Amino acid sequence: MARLLILTNSIDSEALPAIGLLSHEIHRLPPTPAHLVDAPSCDLLFIDARHNLASAKALCKILTVAEVDVPFLLVLTEGGLAAVSADWGAGDVILDSAGPAEVEARIRLILGKNPLRDSRVEASGVTIDEANYSAKAHGRTLDLTFKEFELLRFFATHCSRVFTREQLLSEVWGSDYFGGSRTVDVHVRRLRAKLGDLESLIETVRNVGYRFTVSEKHEQSAS
Repeated sequence: MARLLILTNSIDSEALPAIGLLSHEIHRLPPTPAHLVDAPSCDLLFIDARHNLASAKALCKILTVAEVDVPFLLVLTEGGLAAVSADWGAGDVILDSAGPAEVEARIRLILGKNPLRDSRVEASGVTIDEANYSAKAHGRTLDLTFKEFELLRFFATHCSRVFTREQLLSEVWGSDYFGGSRTVDVHVRRLRAKLGDLESLIETVRNVGYRFTVSEKHEQSAS
């Protein structure tokens, strides 16, 4: 049984009638950011976009920017399908006329693969959101350049492995990069400065290169 939250202004009629025939825990709230502040925890959000596409799109943007770690679906009429695009950030769409079998299948599929969760890498107090190209150190947002982010992501997804500067250049900058290995040293130095008290996670291996260390101390303090 999943916990479902339906954001809708409908009072007299259901946004998705078939959902009431399923054995899920269902809550309903008006589709406004203010109501989301104290919203009950849920596994999946349904946004009623049948009557006001512009408001629904704005709400989708808010959820995406706020990095809400819950997938959401748009409930639409058939005429509204043409207005939806990938930049809305919705995990799926469903027609308000969908039957209970289709609703259940979509719930099962989207909960089976939550793209927001799958795109998140966590290591030694560092959290990397690959979908939004953002990174945090103990919850503090890091102001990284594109290459600094790519370097940190590569390190965090290859913990404890030692890489030479030439390997890092190839993996992060690409095999067609013509700059020298000093580029790696400069980016590592800047990245360490931005990591603050986590700078020691990027360890220099003398006469070889660098590695991202797995620190039990950092893991415990992050939990």
